[in-house]
Amino acid sequence: MTPGEISVLADLARRRSGVVVDTDKTYIIESRLLPIARRQGFTSLSELVSDLQQRKDETLIWATVEALSSTETQFFRDRTPFKQIAAEVLPALARKGRGSIKAWCAGCSTGQEPYSLAMLAEEERGKHGPMGVEIIGTDLSERCLEKGMAGVYTQFEVQRGLPSRLLIKYFDKVDDHWVLSPRIRQAVRLQRKNLITEVQGAGPFDLVLCRNVVSAFDPSTARAVLEQIAAELAPDGYLMMGAYETAAHHAPAFRPVPGLRGLYIRDPNHRAVA
Repeated sequence: MTPGEISVLADLARRRSGVVVDTDKTYIIESRLLPIARRQGFTSLSELVSDLQQRKDETLIWATVEALSSTETQFFRDRTPFKQIAAEVLPALARKGRGSIKAWCAGCSTGQEPYSLAMLAEEERGKHGPMGVEIIGTDLSERCLEKGMAGVYTQFEVQRGLPSRLLIKYFDKVDDHWVLSPRIRQAVRLQRKNLITEVQGAGPFDLVLCRNVVSAFDPSTARAVLEQIAAELAPDGYLMMGAYETAAHHAPAFRPVPGLRGLYIRDPNHRAVA
């Protein structure tokens, strides 16, 4: 692919999804787009880029943008956030009198994060009073969401981060795959949402997980997305970000919870965007 073609793709991804594509990693771009080119009958990626520019077919455009976005995920990814939710967030919300909490996993890919949260809530059930949990998972990729809705995972996918005790408890082995129990699937709603255009009106949420998502955006887009998330977060709610992401750097709407890396609360002195 030529530098000009890569520039066209990077600009398309940024405008449609806010994602900043590393134009130096040509091999990654090509590996993600080759399956699309083959499905569409193109003989080269150059033909794909040319078609994107000439026909401006929305279905093909979004398939390309989705492919250029990272979909890395796994069950109980990084562990620490889930330990913090169990030890700090859920008890704190219970003390505030929540009979039910509403959580949002932004950029949920194929569903492992919201399903991990649902399993955690099930494991913690009754420890903090009669607290129900409603979980919404959103992602830009329809293909990822379809897989997540099916709740069917490979051996490789379930062995990445999922404790064997929870695998046995919440999954059934069917041929070479593992099928998530209906009880956990029903606790989660998965839906398509573009974070740069479709955040408003979904809340208020008691807990938002937006981990390793805004780090893919340019600083101004990251700030705008976090400001919108702040507007959808309950005044006493929590935001969980990636361990190496910093909400306060991008958005003054948040301040870190001391001693709990990646966990943020709304800054009461900041007025979130309407």
